Amino acid sequence: MLKKTDAVKLKKCDRKKRTGRSQEIECWAMLAPFLLFFTVFTVIPVLISLPIGFTNFDMINTPEFVGLSNYKTLFLSDKTFIQSIKVTIVFVVFTGPVSYVLCFLLAWLINELHPRLKTIFTLIFYAPSMANVYTIWQLIFSGDQYGYANSLLLDMGIITSSKQWLTDSNYILYVVIIVQLWISLGAGFLALRAGFQNIDRSQYEAGAIEGIKNRWQELIYITIPSMGPQMMFAAVMQIVSAFTADIVGRNLVGFPSTDYAAHTIMTHAYDYGWVRYEMGYSSAICTILFVIMFIANKAISKLLAKYMD
Repeated sequence: MLKKTDAVKLKKCDRKKRTGRSQEIECWAMLAPFLLFFTVFTVIPVLISLPIGFTNFDMINTPEFVGLSNYKTLFLSDKTFIQSIKVTIVFVVFTGPVSYVLCFLLAWLINELHPRLKTIFTLIFYAPSMANVYTIWQLIFSGDQYGYANSLLLDMGIITSSKQWLTDSNYILYVVIIVQLWISLGAGFLALRAGFQNIDRSQYEAGAIEGIKNRWQELIYITIPSMGPQMMFAAVMQIVSAFTADIVGRNLVGFPSTDYAAHTIMTHAYDYGWVRYEMGYSSAICTILFVIMFIANKAISKLLAKYMD
């Protein structure tokens, strides 16, 4: 027969198991709405678009299988697509790393402020990602002498005549990059803010004992290694936003932009999908973009994983 103490221990173990199971059920219940929406609006459309990329489909007639014809046309005949690849590469090189570093530095600086100021400055820097700021930027880069950028540069004597920032192909891409950087402080920025708040403060005390003397050393040897998941998530979000940037260009400089100066791969997919309704061709473009993003995410993840280890 079991002793009384053994029976009590078994009851406690059973209680802990039931509690653990109930907590697990609660977690899955909280995740269920997100998983449902993610599956319906992300996973299923991606899976459907893959086979559609091998068809000629106009959303009215039955899809007609054309094999690799769409992909051959993209790389061998579609000069605008080749232009969009070049624009996307320039866009990603400038906005991806810069916005990632900017998110991290701002999150770090805000974390050093007074608790009340943290909330205020977090809202100030996060708000542009939720707001429609294109009208303000169109006013700033207006092509006449009353545009803020032209007015300032004319007064300083840097330029002698007004620049057509939003219609001149020499300036369009740089203007779009500037605006994209401004509104890129979204989910990645909030993830990094949360990462700073979750760091165990005792690590800094232990670091001081081990010889860490200033904030920069704390950042390199304690803060960054402790924020692996948040930094990985932020990196993925910034890469995705850089590769899928499209709305900024269309709202700011129009569609299509002059000489396709701000025509990204995503813009090209939008053109064929929602303007020309050539869904097969648009799906092929999206498939190529998905592959490029997947490879880029894997490369960045491996790079960050080596540093975190």
